[in-house]
Amino acid sequence: MTTRVIWVKQDAPFKEIASALREHRVSAFPVLDDRGKVIGVVSEADMLTKEALAGGYDGMPGGITGLLRHKEQEKARGVTAGDLMTRPAVTVGADDTVQDAARIMYKHKVKRLPAIDEAGHLVGIVSRTDVLSVFSRPDEDIRKEITGEVMLDGYLTDPDSFTVTVKDGVVTLTGVPETNELGHEIVRRVRHLQGVVAVRDHLSYLAAESSARSSFPLD
Repeated sequence: MTTRVIWVKQDAPFKEIASALREHRVSAFPVLDDRGKVIGVVSEADMLTKEALAGGYDGMPGGITGLLRHKEQEKARGVTAGDLMTRPAVTVGADDTVQDAARIMYKHKVKRLPAIDEAGHLVGIVSRTDVLSVFSRPDEDIRKEITGEVMLDGYLTDPDSFTVTVKDGVVTLTGVPETNELGHEIVRRVRHLQGVVAVRDHLSYLAAESSARSSFPLD
């Protein structure tokens, strides 16, 4: 996340926004209200709507198309960030994970997300580059987290019962977990670690019948 963020107030005029976009070489700004809360995002696309539709629009399309065109015409008449911005802003919480940010970006087809605190105040910007940067994490760091924080600390199981290899972010797990459930839980946890590209589950699971029998005392 980038904490040095360029933003504009909702009453910022069109020319000021256009100049700022050019000066800072960015394609969008978060828009803040008088309390410093993120209320929208104004982008190059929003600005271009004004230019593209400045001469008005002939024709009266109906249904959803007509409604969308009407909204675009309203935006084209705007003169401030509050008029032009897309609302509500698509944001991510400051404490959310990189995976959360990636899912939001994918769902909403956006390139960056304003990061906000619990009160809705702007604390930073998360870009696609920020999200993808986690995959530059060293393989050895990932392996140490799996054996130490996941297996030993998280599930109180002996890491020596497993073989963990990591190459280019792809994790391969072999060994025999104490229970099938434990094995599946470890795999799920590893899949969500930062920097993990994929998990190859080569654990040796007990057959369902054997697992069930082992839970009862023998006569």
